[in-house]
Amino acid sequence: MNIYKKFAALALAGVMAVGLFVGCSGNYGSETTKDTTASTTAPAAGTTAPEASTSAPSEVAQPAGTLDAPITVVSREEGSGTRGAFVELMGVKTDDGDMTTDDAEIANSTSLVQSTVAGNVNAIGYISLGSYDPSAVKALTVDGVEPTVENIKAGSYAVSRPFVICYKEENLTDLGKDFVTFIMSADGQQILTDNGYIAVNDAAESYTVSGLSGSLSLNGSTSVGPVMEKLAEAYMGLNSGVVIDIQQTGSGTGITSTIDGSCEIGMSSRELKDEEVAEGLTPVVIAMDGIAVIVNLENPANGLTSDQIRAVYTGEITNWVELG
Repeated sequence: MNIYKKFAALALAGVMAVGLFVGCSGNYGSETTKDTTASTTAPAAGTTAPEASTSAPSEVAQPAGTLDAPITVVSREEGSGTRGAFVELMGVKTDDGDMTTDDAEIANSTSLVQSTVAGNVNAIGYISLGSYDPSAVKALTVDGVEPTVENIKAGSYAVSRPFVICYKEENLTDLGKDFVTFIMSADGQQILTDNGYIAVNDAAESYTVSGLSGSLSLNGSTSVGPVMEKLAEAYMGLNSGVVIDIQQTGSGTGITSTIDGSCEIGMSSRELKDEEVAEGLTPVVIAMDGIAVIVNLENPANGLTSDQIRAVYTGEITNWVELG
C-alpha cells in the first residue's frame, strides 16, 4: 500500500514538473532582452520561410568628405567688376544675360563676401585673390588648379582678370598723370606684386619724385581699392603736399563717376566695355588678379570644376552632396 502511495506521489510530481516547464516555455521571450539571432522554427507545410535580415536599415550613404546641406550662394552685386568678370569666365553669363540664381545672397564688397562665407559652413563665394585671407576662408582649386600667382602667370588658372584704372584725358590733371606714372613705375608695380597681384610692366623704370601738391579723387572697385590705398599711401609719402581720396563703390559706379567728371580716375576689376570706352575713357591695365572661389574652413570640399561652379551659381545644383 505504501508502495502505491509512493508511485502516486512520484506521478503527481512529474505532472507538476511538466506543467511548470510548459508555462515557462510560453513566457520565454517576454523578458526585455535583445535577441539578434534568426528564428530556427521550421516553416509550416506549403509555406516558404522568410529570409533573415542581414543588415539594419540605414540612411543612404553619402560620399566621404561631403556635406549634405543646401548651398548658400554668395554673390557680388550687379555692377561689380568682380561679378562681371566671374560670370563671364565661369559661363554664368549667357546670351540671355547674367543667370546668377535669384536665391543668391548679395554682398556689396569683397570683405563682406569673405566674412559671410567665413560665418556659414554651407556658403560659397568669390573674391579677389589679392584680398584672400586663408585664416578666414578656404580657396578651392578650379579644374584641379590652385589659385596662385604662378598659375595665373602661366595661364593655367581659369578665373583671372585685369585691374584697370581709367580717366578722361581732358580731365586728367598733372597730379593725376603723375600718380598714374607712379603706379606704372617699378616702385608702383612692386607694391602690386608685394600684395599678391601680377605686375604688367616688368621693365618699368623707377619713379622720380615730382614734388607736386594738390588733391586727387578716385572711385570704383572694392577689389582694386585696398591695393590702391597702399599705392596712394606710398605716393603721398614721396609727395607730402598731395592728398588722395579713394572711394570704393564698385567698378560700375567708378566708371560712371569718371565719365561724368565726379572723380578724376576710376578703378575697375574688369575690362571696360566698348560703350564705356566710347564715352571718352582711356583704360590702363595696372595688374592682373585671380578670382578665388571660397568656402568655409569647415567645408570638406577642396576643389570644383568650372562646370560645377557654373551649375551652383545658376541654381542647377543646390546641395553640396550633388557635388560628390
